[in-house]
Amino acid sequence: MGIILYLIVGGLIGWLAGAIIGRDMPLGIIGNIIAGIVGAWIGGELLGSWGPSLAGIAIVPALIGAIIFVFIISAIMRGSRKKR
Repeated sequence: MGIILYLIVGGLIGWLAGAIIGRDMPLGIIGNIIAGIVGAWIGGELLGSWGPSLAGIAIVPALIGAIIFVFIISAIMRGSRKKR
């Protein structure tokens, strides 16, 4: 049950990061889950694990990390579309 909750929280964080930036992740729900999990890792490395936590994910650092990740991915995707 823990892994399912981890994936759900990761997906919600990824979705929220995309909504804040105003850009969608490629691959839809799977992309949001990846963005949330990678964002949790990035945020944890940069900011530590402070603030409220759910399913082992510190929410605030994970959201900040996911925003950074979504911004980078959207910039890469936008750059590759211009080359075509």
